[in-house]
Order: sequence, then C-alpha cells, then structure tokens
Amino acid sequence: MIKLRLKRYGKKRNATYRIVAMNSRDRRDGRALEELGFYDPIREEVRLKEDAIKRRLEQGAQPTDTVRRLFVKANLLPQTKS
Repeated sequence: MIKLRLKRYGKKRNATYRIVAMNSRDRRDGRALEELGFYDPIREEVRLKEDAIKRRLEQGAQPTDTVRRLFVKANLLPQTKS
C-alpha cells in the first residue's frame, strides 16, 4: 500500500520534513517513490505540489494523520470529524 507521509530531514532539535509517497512497509527515511512537498514545523512553512498530490490520492494512496491535517489546511481534502 502506498502512504503519503513525512520523511525527516535537518539537524537535531531542528527537524524539517518532506512529504513523500512511499510503500507502507519501507523505513521512515528510506527511498521515496516521489516527493510531494515540504513542511517546516518551526517556521510553519508548507509547500505542496498540488497536482502530484491529487494524482496520488486518486490512485488510492492513504495519507497519515499528520499529512491529512496539512492537506485539510491547504484545502486539498475535505475536513472530516473524528
């Protein structure tokens, strides 16, 4: 199964993340199928490749909870009650 999840980069205590499409069984920092965006929680900066994300979602990729929240904020997914 393909997951849309965060891949950690950066220094200790100064992490930044890339939003990537990966096989769900691969390691967190393993080789990604495709890079779909960037997230910096310290500066609250988010950059997304919207067309690539929509294509992956149409193909059945499942976002993790954190990535889903980022997509809802960017209006790429409808907000759901949980």
